[in-house]
Amino acid sequence: MYRLLKVLPPEYVTPLKELHTFLKSTFLRSISWSGFLISLYYSFMSREFRREQKSVVSGMLQHSNKKGIEGQSFLLTRNIHRLEKALIMKPRKPHFGLDYIGETVLCYKRCLELPSSECLSEQLTWAADVLNEYFAAVSPHPLVEAAHNLFKTIPPKEKSAKIPYYRQLTELPVSFDAFKKLCERRRSVRWFLNRPVDRKLIDQAVSLATQAPSSCNRQPFFYRFYDDPALVKEVSVLPHGTIGFAHNIPVICAVVGDLSAYLREQDRHTIYIDASLANMNFMLALETLGLSSCPLNWPDVELFESRMEKVLKIPKHQRIIMMIAIGYPDPEGLVAYSQKKTLEQIRSFNTIGPNISL
Repeated sequence: MYRLLKVLPPEYVTPLKELHTFLKSTFLRSISWSGFLISLYYSFMSREFRREQKSVVSGMLQHSNKKGIEGQSFLLTRNIHRLEKALIMKPRKPHFGLDYIGETVLCYKRCLELPSSECLSEQLTWAADVLNEYFAAVSPHPLVEAAHNLFKTIPPKEKSAKIPYYRQLTELPVSFDAFKKLCERRRSVRWFLNRPVDRKLIDQAVSLATQAPSSCNRQPFFYRFYDDPALVKEVSVLPHGTIGFAHNIPVICAVVGDLSAYLREQDRHTIYIDASLANMNFMLALETLGLSSCPLNWPDVELFESRMEKVLKIPKHQRIIMMIAIGYPDPEGLVAYSQKKTLEQIRSFNTIGPNISL
């Protein structure tokens, strides 16, 4: 469809779009009552979910690979975080984690034995601290004893107190009004100065992105930055959201989700949730450092996805979440006003039933 619209004369584009929308909506309405018919449609008549299905299956296989660092590190992170949540329960149960403590210790041991374990140094120290805290807190049980005996055969790490703690609540680091000003200041900027961006500033912003919450602390995403002019020129034209201003982007970032963090299909959308939480931290942090950004829409279109995969050589189990343009804002560049919805339009309390669309 995209290729066809490009070659047609302009006067035919709008009628063709309207006809396509009408026919498709009519057909989908005729099958919408049956899950079986919908499955047949996406199996034989539409490729829209095919890439996602391949990525999910590839991710699950990668996660199950006991010799690979991806699945093992994600499994360890998830289980250690589960132990942390059990340790902070009120009241704390005498027995907890029995169904996964053996798996966790074995996974910890495997991660230590991986040739690339150095890159997991901080996570492994955290895992060791939490496991020590767990074995000191849980009541005796055959499953706990078996896991503890295995844990004691592993060379101990120096403790660093990376265990559940009490937050300091007496003084807020930033006021509501100051944060409100920062949120209102951040706008999508499309016009940047022709000025190199210091990578140290980008790293500072990423360090705050890592503080965002994620499901079981897995953080299933990675930031790929491109500041080489030749690469920026090649990558910045891939998302259609840069039409008209791609030529003046100093740095472009591809946020990549990693489906090897999960063993089940039910978690396939978590990469988008977790990465988006981190991305907002990242973009707000850029503002505090004098930089601006523009998050770029990345629709799930096979043509775009295949081009990006080819250029960036992205593995099958990873998916582009979004692109972000970054640079020093041009003081003479306009930004869109972008009227936001009012509070009344976007929230309700105790609503049962459909939201009112405004």
